[in-house]
Amino acid sequence: MKKNKISYFDLRLFKKVMDYAKPYIKTYYVVLISAILLSIFSTLNPYLLKITVDDYITPKNYSGLMTFILIMLIVLLFEVTFQYVFVFYANWLGQMVIKDIRVSLFKKLVSFKMMFFDKSAVGRLVTRSVSDIESIANIFSQGLFMILADFLKMGIVIIIMLVVNFELSVVVFSILPLIIYATRIFQSSMKKAFEQVRIEISNMNTFLQERITGMRIVQIFNRENKELQAFKLINERHKKAWLKTVWYNSIFFPIAELSTSVTLGLLVWYGGLRAYADDNFSLGVLFLFIQLSQNLFRPLRQIADKFNTLQMGMVAADRVFEIIDKQEQSDNRLIKLPDDLKGEIIVEDLSFSYETGQDVLKNLNIHIDPGEKVALVGSTGSGKSTLINLMLLLYEYKKGDIKLDGVSINKISKNNLRSKIASVSQDIFLFADSIYNNVTLYNPNITLNDVEKAATEIGIDKFIKKLPNGFEQIVNEGGTILSSGQRQLISFLRAYVSNPKILILDEATSSVDSFTEELIQIATDRIINNKTSIIIAHRLTTIKKADKIIVLERGEVVETGTHTELLKIQGGYYNKLHEFQFKEEKIS
Repeated sequence: MKKNKISYFDLRLFKKVMDYAKPYIKTYYVVLISAILLSIFSTLNPYLLKITVDDYITPKNYSGLMTFILIMLIVLLFEVTFQYVFVFYANWLGQMVIKDIRVSLFKKLVSFKMMFFDKSAVGRLVTRSVSDIESIANIFSQGLFMILADFLKMGIVIIIMLVVNFELSVVVFSILPLIIYATRIFQSSMKKAFEQVRIEISNMNTFLQERITGMRIVQIFNRENKELQAFKLINERHKKAWLKTVWYNSIFFPIAELSTSVTLGLLVWYGGLRAYADDNFSLGVLFLFIQLSQNLFRPLRQIADKFNTLQMGMVAADRVFEIIDKQEQSDNRLIKLPDDLKGEIIVEDLSFSYETGQDVLKNLNIHIDPGEKVALVGSTGSGKSTLINLMLLLYEYKKGDIKLDGVSINKISKNNLRSKIASVSQDIFLFADSIYNNVTLYNPNITLNDVEKAATEIGIDKFIKKLPNGFEQIVNEGGTILSSGQRQLISFLRAYVSNPKILILDEATSSVDSFTEELIQIATDRIINNKTSIIIAHRLTTIKKADKIIVLERGEVVETGTHTELLKIQGGYYNKLHEFQFKEEKIS
């Protein structure tokens, strides 16, 4: 796991975050100016209190007292106003920035090849997209500007103290090193504690996402108690991480409060002695220092927590920008396929491996003529689905090539390529949306009438119309309210309405009943007319009509021919597959 060690003032990372604030630069300056004015007005009121005590209360000048109190109320009103402006627009700016960062992150995520998702836990990606980005917002709302405002306030307070009374300033400053030291220790400890909290939150998100997604397996294999115990351990680590932050807070803040109280005691003691010994000593000055010491120590007590907020925001930003800045091969595929695409597919010396040194495809050579119906067969792990994934540019190959009508697919626009190919796989995913939207995937060029007409043509409209809301029926995530066969038919309808030039059926009938398979076969016959089609299936009955059957084994082509031709090869791979399946069907 990557260890995040981010400086509080990592200018490189900070600049990346601030680049997203540029469109809102006016708001940025409003917040900045509000922070400055807020610091001035919050410090001005204690000074006005000193003048009130010295010039009006002590000499009993009540005639001007009400006027001066009115001035103090006006100053207080300005302070409250700028406090509102500061808090509202700092949070507004933070939300605008993370909205844009989240869009950039999601845009990057959808551009990645599948290899990235194979190696990334979904729970961690969710954490990056949600809670980590929210932490970036805190840079603006609770970190950067708050720290800036506090430093400005403390700077003004120190200057006023030194100008008004040096001796009382020394009394206040004598306690300052203790608070600064305690703050530094607290800040360092909380930084480590919060980093551990973030790690445990990410671990918990990952665990929950995986178990909820795989709940069917958990229950079928009686894993409820085992998973509960595992969750308890993760939850315990999460609790301990948070309790560590609570423990640090419970130590630091009492020390800070004690230091503040000691400072007030020293001020009253020393100021009282001075007032007793010197008639010219101003009580207003004593009141002023009591107020200013509060204004000095209060932000100092909180600044460690704000630094940690800033730190955690920077750590979160580092994690998010690690994904956003991830270098992918630039997509300079500018070639667009013609509308009258013929559908010729040529695979030349293609090799591919998911892990270095473990080739899944080895110097593969395949030629599929335009409009040809080709079946790919082979044992599990022979490379059938991998070849399809490469054709769809879901993975990047480095050796060999795949050409479509003589053009390398590495030169073709991904969106344009995929608009010409429709794929139906064994594992169907339906979004938590209507059946209509799951079929069209929000393609504005496909109307409800188109979907209904297509469903009628392939004979699946009846079961959809029986649903309470027909094509507008909402299915839950994964479409579990539907049978596997119904989900397969909806997926096939999704491919059918897109009117592809090339159709890929990847084990599309392996998990459906005979009736559903018959419906799909009818639809297949309709859609593959004069179109190139590739069928991957374990059921050999579905590929007997193929123009050509290609048998793969360990990433290599071992046999090619028609169903009849391949059966004539005694001891051949296809012959063995056919015999084995024939025996299974006879037994069943």
